[in-house]
Amino acid sequence: MKKLFLILTVFAALTTSTFAAKKSAKNDKLKVVTTIFPEYDWTREILGDKAASTQLTLLVGNGVDLHSYQPSIQDIAKISTADIFIYVGGESDGWVKDALKNASNKNMKVINLLEVLGDKVKAEEIKEGMQAEEEEHEDHDHDAEDHDHEAEGHHHHHDDDEEVEYDEHVWLSLRNAKILSAEITAVLCEKDPANAASYKANCNAYAAKLDALDKAYTAAVASASKKTILFGDRFPFRYLTDDYGLDYYAAFVGCSAETEASFETVVFLSKKVDELGLNSVLKIETGDGKIAQTIIQNSKKKNAKVLTMDSIQSTTLKDAAAGTTYLKIMEDNLKVLKEALN
Repeated sequence: MKKLFLILTVFAALTTSTFAAKKSAKNDKLKVVTTIFPEYDWTREILGDKAASTQLTLLVGNGVDLHSYQPSIQDIAKISTADIFIYVGGESDGWVKDALKNASNKNMKVINLLEVLGDKVKAEEIKEGMQAEEEEHEDHDHDAEDHDHEAEGHHHHHDDDEEVEYDEHVWLSLRNAKILSAEITAVLCEKDPANAASYKANCNAYAAKLDALDKAYTAAVASASKKTILFGDRFPFRYLTDDYGLDYYAAFVGCSAETEASFETVVFLSKKVDELGLNSVLKIETGDGKIAQTIIQNSKKKNAKVLTMDSIQSTTLKDAAAGTTYLKIMEDNLKVLKEALN
């Protein structure tokens, strides 16, 4: 009996170890889960040829933007077992807290973009002429005068500081992209030290590309005849305009759910088109351009063009597979910006 028991124990030990070996061989891929395309693409750049042997997931990849994304049960499961999870950390992904509470991988490294950027994160700004949203933004009116919110000592680590809404579109600054890719690189090196040298080299090469494009933006703005852009739409580009000292006017803040502009907003923006002699009114990639058209119709010359800047909020997995990159979109945005400023 004892002998039989022994044989069984040995047998059990053997099967568990072969099972364990099989399991780890199947699951030894590094799992990186990202919420939005910029994070996904930066990670892909840093992984380089290691991307093929990494399980890299883009959660918000079906064209729905982060503001209206709801994670599926499968999404939550993917987050739960991730080695690295990257998310924005703004109002739009409040669901993340719950997803992380139940994560089964206790060694997960989490990158929150707003946290990494710290004091570089800007409070949402209600600019003159913008339509304030009734319930959400009433108490922001006093902020309109006060462009320098940072000076008020609000930093986003204060979760209890409800009155400040942060502009979460931090990826629309090439300078932020550089900081964030460096952070992703550091975490990849920590999780996969064997390939650290390769990740660092890829990150340096990518940083050089970001710098080159940043310089091209600076040069374009320096030689432009105008220094203001006007959006007949939501305005997620504040990080970009601030990088290059541009001014802007827009119908709504970046995270606005509004789609109808009031008469006052349209009239104000149309007058700005006349006053600044603008030849174009901008919209974002998901906008239908109706408000922009209405603004143009109400301007004196009525001949401004509607141009589109891509805020990289609805890039799909299909686009990613077909060769769309963060850099390519930002290069296209530069072409549009050049036209908008002349």
